[in-house]
Amino acid sequence: MRNIDFAPLYRNAIGFDRLFNMVEASAKKSQSGGYPPYNIEQQDELHYRITMAVAGFAEEQLDITQKENMLVISGVRQAEEEKNFIYQGIAERNFERKFQLADHVKVLSAHLENGLLHIDLEREEPEAMQPRKIAIGAKVEGSAEA
Repeated sequence: MRNIDFAPLYRNAIGFDRLFNMVEASAKKSQSGGYPPYNIEQQDELHYRITMAVAGFAEEQLDITQKENMLVISGVRQAEEEKNFIYQGIAERNFERKFQLADHVKVLSAHLENGLLHIDLEREEPEAMQPRKIAIGAKVEGSAEA
């Protein structure tokens, strides 16, 4: 695999550092193997659901944190006594999965059901960004008269 260093581009791209960080994080994510598996479902225009397969994890072993536009989901299992497996196909490792959220997306709820962690998200469109009808000849709020 080839590594790309974006450092020289930082000098010439003001305000694009977040974009480069997302590209680098995406490349690192593909190397991590994709554990645990997840789905992202769009339920309607404003609502989304992340479903993550976390079989074997209890609620108290899972942590969901949203800081600004980053959603971090982690699972930490306590060390158990050493077992003598003939075959071990069930993953029992700790994980941390990060999701970059768009602006104005917030977490509504999270629940664990049958080994699946469901996280419901909502995109709130600020009133200033919503389309509004402007009547011809009407004065628009905040406009300067010529």
